Amino acid sequence: MVPISVRYEGELRCAAIHGPSDQALVTDAPVDNHGRGESFSPTDLVATALATCMATVIGIKAQQKGLDVTGMTVTVEKHMSQDSPRRIERLPLVITLPLPEDHPDRRLLEATALACPVHHSVHPDIDKPVTFIWNG
Repeated sequence: MVPISVRYEGELRCAAIHGPSDQALVTDAPVDNHGRGESFSPTDLVATALATCMATVIGIKAQQKGLDVTGMTVTVEKHMSQDSPRRIERLPLVITLPLPEDHPDRRLLEATALACPVHHSVHPDIDKPVTFIWNG
């Protein structure tokens, strides 16, 4: 269990505190939804959670296999629905790994990314296509 506390700061801004580390994170509503857009929105954090989770589990598996994936990048685009209720409808990702395309652990690392907890937690109706680029 990880406690996270959130305080509404007014003007559609929230401050969240991660209990174990006492680190703070600020969110703002996006400009297209009455906010200032000066920080991540809550739905931006969902996209960010997916990308960082995939990078993290790949990093864990790479460590276990003695591989160096320093410099790996993950990009994600958040696409919101145009109808009501407002929701995330698509999160396409591109994962670029600093390993050759014919690396013997390619399938394992790709499967690891797709098995990350956030990927399994995001609603199945949200399209989450993943493109892997092997650049080593």
